[in-house]
Amino acid sequence: MALKLFLFALLLCLPTSLSSTASKGKEKKSKFNPYRYTFIDKASTFSSSSSSSFSSNGQDSSYDYIVIGGGTAGCPLAATLSQNFSVLVLERGGVPFTNANVSFLRNFHIGLADTSASSASQAFVSTDGVYNARARVLGGGSCINAGFYSRADAAFVKRAGWDPKLVKESYPWVEREIVHQPKLTLWQKALRDSLLEVGVRPFNGFTYDHVSGTKIGGTIFDRFGRRHTAAELLAYANPQKLRVLIYATVQKIVFDTSGTRPRVTGVIFKDENGNQHQALLSNRKGSEVILSSGAIGSPQMLMLSGIGPKKELQRLKIPVVLVNEHVGKGMADNPMNTILVPSKAPIEQSLIQTVGITKMGVYVEASTGFGQSPESIHTHYGIMSNKNELFSTIPAKQRRPEATQAYITRNKYQLHEAFNGSFILEKLAYPISRGHLSLVNTNVDDNPSVTFNYFKHPVDLQRCVEAIRLVSKVVTSKRFLNYTQCDKQNVHKMLSLSVKANINLRPKQLNDTKSMAQFCKDTVVTIWHYHGGCLVGKVVSPDRKVLGVDRLRVIDGSTFDESPGTNPQATMMMMGRYMGVKILRKRLGNKAGV
Repeated sequence: MALKLFLFALLLCLPTSLSSTASKGKEKKSKFNPYRYTFIDKASTFSSSSSSSFSSNGQDSSYDYIVIGGGTAGCPLAATLSQNFSVLVLERGGVPFTNANVSFLRNFHIGLADTSASSASQAFVSTDGVYNARARVLGGGSCINAGFYSRADAAFVKRAGWDPKLVKESYPWVEREIVHQPKLTLWQKALRDSLLEVGVRPFNGFTYDHVSGTKIGGTIFDRFGRRHTAAELLAYANPQKLRVLIYATVQKIVFDTSGTRPRVTGVIFKDENGNQHQALLSNRKGSEVILSSGAIGSPQMLMLSGIGPKKELQRLKIPVVLVNEHVGKGMADNPMNTILVPSKAPIEQSLIQTVGITKMGVYVEASTGFGQSPESIHTHYGIMSNKNELFSTIPAKQRRPEATQAYITRNKYQLHEAFNGSFILEKLAYPISRGHLSLVNTNVDDNPSVTFNYFKHPVDLQRCVEAIRLVSKVVTSKRFLNYTQCDKQNVHKMLSLSVKANINLRPKQLNDTKSMAQFCKDTVVTIWHYHGGCLVGKVVSPDRKVLGVDRLRVIDGSTFDESPGTNPQATMMMMGRYMGVKILRKRLGNKAGV
């Protein structure tokens, strides 16, 4: 039972210097400020008088740029734009700096299992029956993920139509501030050696680059196990031109529809007390609202603001600003399947450090030692928990909190550290299967309905079968068995451990340990690398401007039709910097200074 809780928490699926590298001109961190930077404050502090110092044209509360979402791309984007223009960031969550569930590697699973309203992660279940999570905190997904840092390959950059030179300049801008070289645990070394033994070669050592073979990647956890997030890239900002409001939930983007094309004038948001505010864009040429709310939040916000499929908007009586049938379409999530590996002794905690990049389009990674401890999450499951087999068969929205609490009370003294092992995961790159996103209601706080259609395309399923065969070879390799000190098990027995873990809401079949294809479908989980919903050429232009309206862009993973690299956060942060520089250079030319 404890194993199942571990899996729920772990699989809700998403610079070497320990001191700040803040250089001259960057915001100094306040020793006594819980928000770390002087330009961060609660949304309720927003008012005309407090905003006037940021005004570009004499109008109170007007900004050159309003960024909706202070996430993995939003933070570096805002920091860059603030070098020359006034910027307002509206983040619906709080800060990561004082949140222990975010800050420490040892608490990785706790943050994901926390389903309270103040949690840094907001859980949802796709219609496919797979648990998932979206970030709700300044720094976005970099605050709740496994921390692995690896760049996209050159082919992705070319397909994206990006300037390779600027891309190569933008990655180090991120890395200098928050990225580290990991200290390999023994288990990660065993995985490295086993991957090489079964033919995932060559060994490329420690590198940020995406290259075929086995490698050690970067991490945003330092040697003390403390997480460094995209929020720390705000250290690059000009504090005189940036304002970040936390607990600021944008409800809609406001348009002037009196002209030939809809034109953005600002946004309406609510603060932590539920009070509404309106933030206005400057009338200066080039001012924009930039959506950076992620692959779930950005298409949701476009539809709530009146841009989307006609029937979808009419169904919920949302005033139509612009009909675009492609909003919310082309959703994809890289399916992940795991093989659980038992161990006779406790294993040191580690998140992803070693990765095997195969030529079949599959990535092999691992995580270890996140069993359940007395001071961990054993007394808090939340209404999303699949700890109880009964609950796992009931849709999440029907799981009453009082029923969950009764179960916890009966069992809280029975749960101890029960899982000393680890798991190896395989992630499918470039899934062909596509899904869609639609609104459930007009409440921005509620998750939309999301369908990913895992393995709907037969090619995806066949590649998963090949990946499971590869992982099976890894866990039965000589190097691996020497480390785990476990007897060699047959493949069906290993697969049955994952099936019995009951890690999603999908129905299980009697033959799913005999049929690898059935195993893939029945045990699929997420690694939080979902993308799409605002695709280039359909919803936005190559420079991420929303088609058919003025003064609105989308800069986040919703514009991707594939997830970059083995893990996308490196490219998401780079993209924020890259697009910020591109915007400044387009607007100011050589005077931009970036």
